[in-house]
Amino acid sequence: MTARLASVDLMRTDTPLGVPPETPLQTLPVRGPVMAELGRPVLDVVIPVYNEEADLERCVRRLHDHLARTFPYGFRITIADNASTDRTPELAAHLDESIEEVTAVRLEQKGRGRALRTVWSLSEAPVLAYMDVDLSTDLKALLPLVAPLISGHSDLAIGSRLARSSRVVRGPKREFISRAYNLILRGSLAARFSDAQCGFKAIRKDVAERLLPLVEDTGWFFDTEMLVLAERAGLRIHEVPVDWVDDPNSTVHIVKTATEDLRGVWRVGRALATGALPLDRVRRPFGDDPRDRELSGVPKGLARQLVGFCVVGALSTLVYLLLYSLFRMGTGPQVANALALLLSALGNTAANRRLTFGVRGRDRAMRHQAQGLVVFGIGLVLTSGSLAALDAAPGTAAHGTELAVLIAANLAATVLRFLLFRAWVFPSDSGATTDDLRNDNR
Repeated sequence: MTARLASVDLMRTDTPLGVPPETPLQTLPVRGPVMAELGRPVLDVVIPVYNEEADLERCVRRLHDHLARTFPYGFRITIADNASTDRTPELAAHLDESIEEVTAVRLEQKGRGRALRTVWSLSEAPVLAYMDVDLSTDLKALLPLVAPLISGHSDLAIGSRLARSSRVVRGPKREFISRAYNLILRGSLAARFSDAQCGFKAIRKDVAERLLPLVEDTGWFFDTEMLVLAERAGLRIHEVPVDWVDDPNSTVHIVKTATEDLRGVWRVGRALATGALPLDRVRRPFGDDPRDRELSGVPKGLARQLVGFCVVGALSTLVYLLLYSLFRMGTGPQVANALALLLSALGNTAANRRLTFGVRGRDRAMRHQAQGLVVFGIGLVLTSGSLAALDAAPGTAAHGTELAVLIAANLAATVLRFLLFRAWVFPSDSGATTDDLRNDNR
């Protein structure tokens, strides 16, 4: 088994990571509980190691004893040796032979992400997990970590050292780096999970089959990239507060790892911004919750689209008023209104295309902008007509009155714009949302 896995890993790493293999275009099925089968482990816990001869046997035996006493299903512990040069392979082979539930895998290339991708891809267990060999995380959190995945409640689960109820013992330098890194993720990639780096995570097998081909990193950034893509695809990530004690003998090179992580943040951010990742392939459909059922007479996605359209509209209105005020200083109200409305309309159409109606890629982008300009023309008629009526009124209107009239006219134009966007520019029945996304990424 070891030789077979090693050769498969070499074949995988020869494939360009930027080109994921063919994946069925259908979304993931509705989550369901894991059904235990005779002879198949429900949980496969992977321990990636590199030159860990001092801790390997003690930690594996401790983990095995804990699972044998507390885990109610069949399990396996897989030692994934990342090209160790000390006695780690010998110890792993000994554990494989002496403990029935332990399997040793030898990989000839380094990289924690590469090890997890390889073992997870080939494992037949429906729930996959991993933890660091030092077992810094209290093992009592293991069952709460995987239980939501077994029950069908969640897609991924992570241990969090930054949750309020977590108890953590570590030095100030690592504490600062961890919190700073997670702040960077929140600010740059809009991540909502609290702890990307804790070596204590789990994923459902069906999710891993779709998600892992999209994850490019093979090192320490693997965890972060997997979580960001899962979150952007709308998968449910369960967080478990953990008790965690820092290992003072950790061999992780902090500066090098931080540099590689920042490069990964830039790469993933750029891919998400350009819509280069086919995340629709790992989305879940609505489940059997009564709140997810379609209501008669209510178009699908209307509430979500209304929220997105209102947010984009509010920002566009602020941009429009700013542009109008700037142009008004050097020209008349009609010209200032036309220029401000044109520029804000181009941005509004692009933002609604991507954020409100979920259309990605370049397919039909020019057509959508042309249709948006028609909608802009209707808005221009409404706002220009309002200004003309104000100009025809007796007396000279103050600048504040002009703005008030324009705001009222823009509100009316906004309602009409949403109806036209939904029914004409981005109609759901013509495949302008999810179908477009799928076609763009074939």
